[in-house]
Amino acid sequence: MAVIQATDSDFNNILAQNEKVVVKYYADWCGNCRLFSPKFKRMSDNEQFSGIAFLDVNAEVSPEARKAAGVTNLPFFAVFKNGTLVDTVAASKEEAVVNLINKLN
Repeated sequence: MAVIQATDSDFNNILAQNEKVVVKYYADWCGNCRLFSPKFKRMSDNEQFSGIAFLDVNAEVSPEARKAAGVTNLPFFAVFKNGTLVDTVAASKEEAVVNLINKLN
């Protein structure tokens, strides 16, 4: 599944339309965010995570989506189930993000 670019205008709608969602919050100036992008894309294509929507949110231009997860650092990851925040992690290690996603099951 492709990674969906989300903004404040469609963030809540995407959460409502998908039971399980993982969000990567990033900024264009963030080097670690750019380095993690191919890993996040690969995760979105992984059969293990089928049925989970993967979102990219630019934290600088989407303050409401950023507040929904309490973003403190970048890159920052959050998982939502049925529109409710389940957990978050500020990390650039793939293992930490996989552990976070597994909390959706």
